Amino acid sequence: MQYGSALPITAFADPGAVKAYAEALEAAGFDFTSTSGHVMAQPAGTHPQRPDRQYAGPFHDPFVTFSFLAAVTQKLRFITGILILPAWPTVLLAKQAAELALFSGGRFELGVGLSWNAAEYQALGQHFRNRGRRLEEQVTVLKLLWSRPYVTFEGEYHRLDKVGLNRPGLPHIPLWFGSETGDAALQRVARLADGWMSMGDPTPHLPRLRQYTREAGRDPGTLMVRGPLVAGDGGAVAWVAAARKLRDVGVTHLNVTAPLDMAPAQALPRVIEARRALADALG
Repeated sequence: MQYGSALPITAFADPGAVKAYAEALEAAGFDFTSTSGHVMAQPAGTHPQRPDRQYAGPFHDPFVTFSFLAAVTQKLRFITGILILPAWPTVLLAKQAAELALFSGGRFELGVGLSWNAAEYQALGQHFRNRGRRLEEQVTVLKLLWSRPYVTFEGEYHRLDKVGLNRPGLPHIPLWFGSETGDAALQRVARLADGWMSMGDPTPHLPRLRQYTREAGRDPGTLMVRGPLVAGDGGAVAWVAAARKLRDVGVTHLNVTAPLDMAPAQALPRVIEARRALADALG
């Protein structure tokens, strides 16, 4: 099992604090970190049915942030969690991801999803209603651009005529999907993704996901699964018990977080404490 913890989405206006947070995670033995892929922010209270943290921002650009952090770390891996793929031009994103993978020494993994925020799509000049179909074609195009010097492709949303990144020897970029748990979402993961990032406890949904993966002609054992672990007030005994349950159902990556109401200054020591307890108990 690999251990990770996200960078606080909006907590740090000071780049030095972002740097210090990532360095502390690496020093504590974390394998990966992640950050949101949102571009636009909206005023708090715009969506009363959702927590402000999901849209109020400000948000750090993941490619800029991870490029910065790749230069000051040696082993820590970086995952977008999540980047709203259909809101981005596919070819531009392919280029940025490839360059980040190259300059980080292969430490970048692309986590993508759809998002519910139609206003962000509108601001970025992208259609909202067909986002699921576009994402599927985008993944096809990304894989072609990362694996071939030049690509010819004609689909519903993309037309490429002998163009490409011409980047031989590019490090492999794993593709994670962050999604809800409806049948359509899990079937898309089963067909296209290298890994699934669960928004909640993945345990009840893994049998369906594995069945869909087999139906897609793939080995379910090769699909990575990231699950959340909140390092709450129960202490090491509770944290280890929760982690062991996730490991036993096939979770490969554990995303350790502090309780949402905990300030960043207290959150970092808590996730580090949890990481040490988990390592002592589980390896």
